[in-house]
Amino acid sequence: MFSTAFLDLPPLQGASGTVTLPGSKSISNRVLLLSALCQGTTVVHDLLDSDDTRVMLAALRQLGCGVQVDGTTVTITGLGGRTWPTEAIEFFMGNAGTAMRPLTAALAVQGGDFTLKGVPRMHERPIGDLVDALRELGCAIDYLGNEGYPPLHIGQPKLQLDKPIPVRGDVSSQFLTALLMALPLAAQDRAITIEVVGELISKPYIEITLNLLARYGIAVERQGWERFVIPAGSRYQSPGSIHVEADASSASYFIALGAIAQGSGIRIQGVGADSIQGDIRFMDAAAQMGAKITSGPNWLEIQRGAWPLKGITLDCNHIPDAAMTLAVMALYADGPTTLRNIASWRVKETDRIAAMATESRKLGATVEEGPDWITIHPLPSDKWQRASIHTYDDHRVAMCFSLAAFNADQVPVRIEDPKCVAKTFPDYFEALFSVAHTAAHNIPVICIDGPTASGKGTLASRVSAQLGYHYLDSGALYRVTAHAALQAGLTLETADEAAIAELARCLPVCFEGEQVLLNNVDVTDAIRSEQGGMNASKVSVLPAVRQALVDLQHSFQRLPGLLADGRDMGTVIFPEAPLKVFLTASAGQRAERRHKQLILKGFSANIDALRADLEARDARDTSRSVAPLKPAQDALQLDNSSLTIEASVEQVMVWWQSRQVFG
Repeated sequence: MFSTAFLDLPPLQGASGTVTLPGSKSISNRVLLLSALCQGTTVVHDLLDSDDTRVMLAALRQLGCGVQVDGTTVTITGLGGRTWPTEAIEFFMGNAGTAMRPLTAALAVQGGDFTLKGVPRMHERPIGDLVDALRELGCAIDYLGNEGYPPLHIGQPKLQLDKPIPVRGDVSSQFLTALLMALPLAAQDRAITIEVVGELISKPYIEITLNLLARYGIAVERQGWERFVIPAGSRYQSPGSIHVEADASSASYFIALGAIAQGSGIRIQGVGADSIQGDIRFMDAAAQMGAKITSGPNWLEIQRGAWPLKGITLDCNHIPDAAMTLAVMALYADGPTTLRNIASWRVKETDRIAAMATESRKLGATVEEGPDWITIHPLPSDKWQRASIHTYDDHRVAMCFSLAAFNADQVPVRIEDPKCVAKTFPDYFEALFSVAHTAAHNIPVICIDGPTASGKGTLASRVSAQLGYHYLDSGALYRVTAHAALQAGLTLETADEAAIAELARCLPVCFEGEQVLLNNVDVTDAIRSEQGGMNASKVSVLPAVRQALVDLQHSFQRLPGLLADGRDMGTVIFPEAPLKVFLTASAGQRAERRHKQLILKGFSANIDALRADLEARDARDTSRSVAPLKPAQDALQLDNSSLTIEASVEQVMVWWQSRQVFG
């Protein structure tokens, strides 16, 4: 997951391949709470691992549920038939509406001494209609801040079950879902009726709730969309085990990608047209705009069809979350697209109508908006503007606007706070980059060259972490190659040159910070030893190995970008890199740093000897006949003799930002 302050998406030209989606957020949190309300144990498979589900799991642990997590499989030991906690408990719900609303209802019906709080945005999201309905039932709920909004305090109820419970349906379907999940706790000796006031929005999400309630033994009688009757004697029954479908809302981004991007198409694994999730109907809207879609059991395949896409007018009440993706598809259409009946966007993680309008305008689009609608006009060629997209701590804003990087004018797009996608799809950008492609010259490379012990490895790894770029420690490659060759039973001699070169060409090596991993095994200490250096010298004189490692280094230029450090990154390997830094420090300063490193590792060392060795190595490196150590002609020189690593990182970031101007 990207944890950087921003993520720069270079111009993307096409996409093809397969994406496996994470579990549905809506299903995951419903299943977790339903499992907690059962007696016995439920094994939940393919659970979404995200911020929202972690919030729910933490709350269930506080309530005393047994929770065992093994990857995406979670075992829940429920509270049914057991005494609920009597002590005061404070729950932190983050910004997870799918956890806050149903848990509020369940706690209020059960009763106790509970406080529910969240992040500031959660305290701006209305919950008054749910609280009104629960109070009508006899629940004791007090507002701790603004009337109608969290935080809340819940006490002991005096349930009144002799008349229908009214709840508004035109603000959020989560209020009705919360009641449907909580009221079976009170329907022991009589039926309970819920009456919806006003038009019920997001009906497909209620269908998910009803479907899952049936899996847990609650057969709700639905009378149109106005009345829901929970039968007398209702008791939650564990299904034993249950599988969570992949998230249909997350599928929307890759359905849109297949419709927008050139390529052989996108295959989505984990969800098909027969999904119980209403947002799967996004595929119908995408098809109206021109996407070619085929489906099978648990999979979808999407290809670009009509181009440009077709502008549409659509009532989006049935796909409120996924409809946001249509707003970005609209930028690629042949005429305006109007999305209607989306008032619920205003009360989500942010005001999504305002957010989509504001950020689309940054890209150059003309947008009109109203209380419950938005119209987006397409962006023709030569009208796209590079933009820094503010994401409002809203995962869907971030994922939607990543699709703007496929624009006709090949301008880059910056996504601010990319980690916000952790709410539902922590690895979204990794999934996007696994199928997106572009020309090598569009993938940015920053080169940091310099003499031994100048600190270029530390600097490069820190800058790569700040930008979310891949990292290449070229100096380690000969050492890793020698290590891998010896592990494969090869000699480091000319006789095995061809075999070592073949091994080097596809070496499974990666760099995480200052760790070197070979086949996911940490070999840092093994290759940094004195013997590792001697072995590296042996393979470095083999011409076929040198050429293979050049090819390997080029393969590190992958989306979204690369930080490469070494001695010839800017002069030989990536001469077209847009930023080249030549890092240096005095021999005396470098000797002191090396001395401290060795002492910390428990080795004895002499500073004068280290300095003499570094000066001799500098002389050899600068006078080599092949790729001598020298600054590239357009390199920026950085002497860090008196700079901290933080100051050096800041300087490189300033240089890079000055070349990445976003509107």
